[in-house]
Amino acid sequence: MQDEQIFKLIQEENNRQLNGIELIASENFVSEQVMRAMGSVLTNKYAEGLPGKRYYGGCEIVDQVEQIAIDRLCELFGATWANVQPHSGAQANAAVFLACLNPGDKILGFDLSHGGHLTHGSPVNFSGKLYKPFFYGVNKETGRIDYDIMEETALRERPKMIICGASAYSRDWDYARIRKVADEIGALVLADISHPAGLIATKLLNDPLDHCHIITSTTHKTLRGPRGGIIMMRHNFDNPFGLLWNNGNPKSMAAILDAAVFPGTQGGPLENVIASKAVAFAEALSPGYKTYMQQTQKNASVMASEFMKLGYNIVSGGTDNHSMLIDLRSKGISGKDAENSLVLADITVNKNMVPFDTESPFITSGIRVGTPAITSRGVKEAEIPKIVELIDRALMNREQASEISALRKEVKELMGSRPLFTWE
Repeated sequence: MQDEQIFKLIQEENNRQLNGIELIASENFVSEQVMRAMGSVLTNKYAEGLPGKRYYGGCEIVDQVEQIAIDRLCELFGATWANVQPHSGAQANAAVFLACLNPGDKILGFDLSHGGHLTHGSPVNFSGKLYKPFFYGVNKETGRIDYDIMEETALRERPKMIICGASAYSRDWDYARIRKVADEIGALVLADISHPAGLIATKLLNDPLDHCHIITSTTHKTLRGPRGGIIMMRHNFDNPFGLLWNNGNPKSMAAILDAAVFPGTQGGPLENVIASKAVAFAEALSPGYKTYMQQTQKNASVMASEFMKLGYNIVSGGTDNHSMLIDLRSKGISGKDAENSLVLADITVNKNMVPFDTESPFITSGIRVGTPAITSRGVKEAEIPKIVELIDRALMNREQASEISALRKEVKELMGSRPLFTWE
């Protein structure tokens, strides 16, 4: 029996993606083989445990699949240990916290309202409920991370973990300085690289594995794989908590992190998703992937410049990565109104808080924009000014239905004939 209702909606979503301009910084398009692996018979297999150490029989083949994913990920980032089982970036962070912290321990993260992530200590998230969060943010004048405030807060509060990484920050990170502060107070450093992971893997941004104890990431966004999470370390090390095996030897951080994923925070891994991750990692190891990442970065740089030419305020004055945060207060538009107006023109962005925002999280004063998805569809920098012009027209004419309708047609003409994924 064919489920006509659901497959009709899937086709409608395919058409929406095909005919629109996708600018949500956390979204991307995957290759056919990534989707094929995810929709494979591997979805039928339960495989609690790790390769070679399962709690179920019949895992001989999925063991090979998962080990390939681990090996490819380690090669991609120069890691020596990785766990590819987390179902999401949030699950990866939850496992790291479980491995490294006790309830009530202090953590220091990048403020959500300045561009951080929910799982870095937000009071509405488990990370802010189970642990005692403190925050650093950006300088009001420059829009860049205020490392002096980060250091002052760390030295005063002495958190057990410093978290770096963001969901809406367009500049590179000074991982070396963060590690220096952490070493002074005996803290661990977690780098959540979910957004810029692909740029880091291709050496287009600073490498957190050189300085941070533990790395987490999603596998979608710039990595252009399925939705999922990962945990990595450049070097394994003995845990600093005094935890020992029965023979008296110290447990390694790798062993503690593995146990924090399963059985600590998850049950059986999704081996179909892990296979899909493995395919995406192989794609990211190919020479063409760096070209793709360079183009993504170039498109973002040009886009930020074009917005600024039209009088838009880009937080931090530009971008080093794939994204930008646009403060719309100078244009007299809320993030919510901007998002809704652009959706009517088949241009997808998301409303987003900006640093020192005067609106609520449900309204916001800004939008977040990114270039990974349009770059996957073959968009080059020469086409970026046209896309920015379409966005500006939609925002400036947001109450004129006829203009929005005309814009929707232009968007379809620009994007409708493009595949969802190109290999360039």
